[in-house]
Amino acid sequence: MPKFLIVAGLVLVGVGVLWMIGERFGLGRLPGDIVFERGNFRLYVPIATSLILSVVVSLLLWLFNR
Repeated sequence: MPKFLIVAGLVLVGVGVLWMIGERFGLGRLPGDIVFERGNFRLYVPIATSLILSVVVSLLLWLFNR
């Protein structure tokens, strides 16, 4: 269990770092990402960003499994 928690923590840190790098290249604010704002409520639905990340991850997995 401790090894799993360490690996999970490292994965979360890695995702956070990649997210910060991605924001510099415009990921998260693409046309197609939906933002609803009303008063104190904000809902963010990253449709375009999710599609791009899905394609990139699928291509990487396809390349590594060849």
